[in-house]
Amino acid sequence: MSYFQSLGLRQEPFSTSPDPGFFYQSPQHKAVFFRLRTAIELRRGLSVVLGDVGTGKTTLSRKLSLALADDRSIIPVMSLQPFYETDVLFLQEMCRRFGVRTRPGAGMNVPAYLQEIEKFLFDKCVREKKNAVLLIDEAQKLTDPCLEILRSLLNYETNEHKTLQLVLLGQMELLPRLERMANFFDRIACKAVIAPLDEESVRRLVDFRVRQAGYTHREPLFTEAALGAVYAATLGYPRKVSMLCHDALERVVMRSGTHVLYEDVEAALDVQRAWRQPAHNMQAV
Repeated sequence: MSYFQSLGLRQEPFSTSPDPGFFYQSPQHKAVFFRLRTAIELRRGLSVVLGDVGTGKTTLSRKLSLALADDRSIIPVMSLQPFYETDVLFLQEMCRRFGVRTRPGAGMNVPAYLQEIEKFLFDKCVREKKNAVLLIDEAQKLTDPCLEILRSLLNYETNEHKTLQLVLLGQMELLPRLERMANFFDRIACKAVIAPLDEESVRRLVDFRVRQAGYTHREPLFTEAALGAVYAATLGYPRKVSMLCHDALERVVMRSGTHVLYEDVEAALDVQRAWRQPAHNMQAV
């Protein structure tokens, strides 16, 4: 029997994979999701969402991608690792993902690719009334030439709207780079920053994820003291919350317990602290 089944769970509640089904939408996540959907629906062009590592940007992007895929009027493309050594490779991948037909041979350079994409966007988004959306996670990995390509694509528009909807989600280090590109930064129609969760949202996140995983008991799986310790140790970063809660659940199973206590969280933290020590000081925990 797996550890989560022994606690009355159907599946792992604190996986670090960005499963949209386990994405707890805090008030700020709901607000950002709504703003992104609105910007896409109104075809306002460029949206940028920034946040520190582990604040839930990738899971938000997956949830948005799933929502867009359910709309037949939208042509969604999602990029998860957007590092390309050259702008030509970036354009080639964009054409492949959108299904843009390009001329074979070595004559395709940046202007030629841009021309083919412009024709594609006009056919799909003007003639066929579709909405092309490019969603890029980990956008801080984009090189400056690739950002310049995206700036060029944002120039494609009708009298009413942009023909490409671009959503960038990245770490805070992307902000100064965008600010230095005034002709790019000024085009951002929707700006949002995702901050860590407050203590109440952490409590609701933990309860949401264990309930999603099948926990049905009326009494919470995590005690109040345990949740307080989780928040104090993670400061509201969802990824850190999930990793710590997973480790604490393992401690509960090891002692054949039924609820996560403050001591379980502290025991899990002891292991994490040990890994931060120099190798010669580490002890088995």
